[in-house]
Amino acid sequence: MAEEENTQDQVTEKKSSNMLIIVIIVVLVLIIIVGAIVAFMLIGDDNAPLNDKVAPQASEKRAPQTRQTSNNYSDSRKLDDIGILYPLDTFTVNLKSDSGRRYLKVTMSLELEGKELSIELDNKSPVIRDRVIRILTSKSLEEISSKKGKQKISDQIMDTLNAMISDGRIKGIYFTEFVVQ
Repeated sequence: MAEEENTQDQVTEKKSSNMLIIVIIVVLVLIIIVGAIVAFMLIGDDNAPLNDKVAPQASEKRAPQTRQTSNNYSDSRKLDDIGILYPLDTFTVNLKSDSGRRYLKVTMSLELEGKELSIELDNKSPVIRDRVIRILTSKSLEEISSKKGKQKISDQIMDTLNAMISDGRIKGIYFTEFVVQ
């Protein structure tokens, strides 16, 4: 009789320890899921600026676009559709900032309409660097931190460079490195 009670106690202990392990596993899985959801919500909203300040240049009207592709050309175009790429040297600039120093390190490539444009760009390389540096240094962290801000910089650089060249046009700008510190 004592042995029977002893084995029943062992069975109930095993059941309760198994149940405890199952409860712990379920709680850990729930914690991981909640953590993943929170991380996705914090990191996933790439279109939102870092704070609620409105960029001073956001209210200015933009010149009409001369290219016929959509605003999200880099997302919607196939790799086969991309033309000749002209790589630019790396730009390291100070961002416009009220509190502290912020640096931006950018490497980009220009998508050209034709091969003859690369010769003109080689000849105007110092002017191109100057124009790109002026555009980048006029931006604040809030203006460049979202996907929309990067697209706006890309459009502004493309419009500025297209205004100064004569042997074709730049169809797109691709950032190959974009680091803010």
